[in-house]
Amino acid sequence: MLENTTEDIQTRIEKLKSEHRDLDDVLKRLSEDRNIDELQIRRMKKRKLQLKDTITMLESQSLAGVSAGK
Repeated sequence: MLENTTEDIQTRIEKLKSEHRDLDDVLKRLSEDRNIDELQIRRMKKRKLQLKDTITMLESQSLAGVSAGK
């Protein structure tokens, strides 16, 4: 059961990392546009930080699960 949980966490981490990369790409493109919506940019940056925090938390959980499984 621990293995399945670790696999689930790893799958979630990969999805969040993908979303984080996508947001990074969008933010880079938007930064080149002179008519940018500052509120939208701030929201996207906030979401990107939330993703990073969640990824870090899940990676810690995954490492703790691996350590506990040994």
